[in-house]
Order: sequence, then C-alpha cells, then structure tokens
Amino acid sequence: MMDLLVFEKENSEQIKGVENLFGPFSQPLFKPGRFLLGQGRLMKKGRTRWQVKSFFLFNDVFVYGSILPVGNWHKKQKIIALENIQVEDVEDSVAIKNQWLIRTPCKSFFVAASSIKEKKAWIEHIKDCQSNLLLDGSRQSGSSFAITWIPDEAAMKCMRCFKNFTLIKRRHHCRKCGFLVCNPCSKYQVLLDNISTQKCVRVCSKCYAQSSTLPPGGKYTFSRRSPKI
Repeated sequence: MMDLLVFEKENSEQIKGVENLFGPFSQPLFKPGRFLLGQGRLMKKGRTRWQVKSFFLFNDVFVYGSILPVGNWHKKQKIIALENIQVEDVEDSVAIKNQWLIRTPCKSFFVAASSIKEKKAWIEHIKDCQSNLLLDGSRQSGSSFAITWIPDEAAMKCMRCFKNFTLIKRRHHCRKCGFLVCNPCSKYQVLLDNISTQKCVRVCSKCYAQSSTLPPGGKYTFSRRSPKI
C-alpha cells in the first residue's frame, strides 16, 4: 500500500513538472489514472527544416512542444490521444537516420532519434501503450489519418501543371493529397473534417475536382481563393 502511495505521489510530481515546463497558459496534463512513462528529445521535420522538440509519452496521450532557447521553457504544446496515432517505420535517408512517421487525424510528421536503439524504444513503447489503452474496449483506434506532405525540397516543379517553382511562383501544399503545387493550381478551399469542421483549407485543382466522389470525413465547399498579385 505504501509503495503504491509513493508511486502515485512521484508520478503526480513528474506530471506537474511537465506542466510547469509549458508555463501557465498550457493545457493541464494531470488527471487520475494518467502516468508519465517516458520523455526525451527528438528531431521533428517541419515544413522547411528539422527542429529539436521535447516529447512526453503518457499511458493515454502523446505530448510534444518546442524548446525555448533561454532557460528550460517549452511552448506550442500539442496533445494527441494515443488511439489517434499511427506509427510507421521509415528507412534511413542519406541525410537523416533513425526516423519514423507519426500519423494523426490532423497532421502527420516525421521524427528522428539519435540512435536506432532509441528509435525502437519509442516505437515499441507507443505501440504497447496503445495496446493497453484499447484492450478494455473503452476507446477505439482512429481510422482516418492526415496525409504526409511532400517535403519542399523534393519537387522543383508544380506536381499538377509541372511548371517550375520560382521566387514568384511559390510552393503550396494541398491539404488533402500532400502534393506541392503552385498558387494557380491550388485556388480552391474545402472543409476536411479531420483537419477542421469550420475552417476551409487549401487543396489542389485535382482534389477539388473530385468533389463528386466525396471521401469519408470530407466536406467540400465552393470557396475559391483570390489570386495573389
């Protein structure tokens, strides 16, 4: 009994410590039955570059955030329910080793560890937590996950009209297929429920034209962007 009380006290202090890292304006993390199982720093692929982020694995949620250069403060707290995560192994590239893909309904992104051992540990622990969470049947695994964006450096031409990107003809990502497209090829907006039920997002001309074959979880609108000059 005493061992259990000591564990609960230590766990509570650890979770409060994570809360304090994100400051007073972050979402609270402490709740009965929640345990902090692991934490560490990983490289996360943003739209244009890799950045170091802090990640925290709980028995029911996955939390990460940016690290401020001064002190030990964190910002941009993100909390993802574990049942809404899909983990996929990824082969090493020339530039990045020990990476894998994390898919969620709203966003999918690549992360990379400092070693293959650390990578395997993260993946195994995430999957173990998911299995335990779904075992009692109170939660169901997500069925719709966000696509992975094509990296900016992977395409020199629009993937729809095949015209070269320039300083004026800039790259944009279609939120439905993840392709890199130019502004004329991505003038339309739609509602995609897995991203937002209220705010329209940019899509390419092909995805917009497929409105007659509406996918599950997507709602198309006839909102058109004004071309930028």
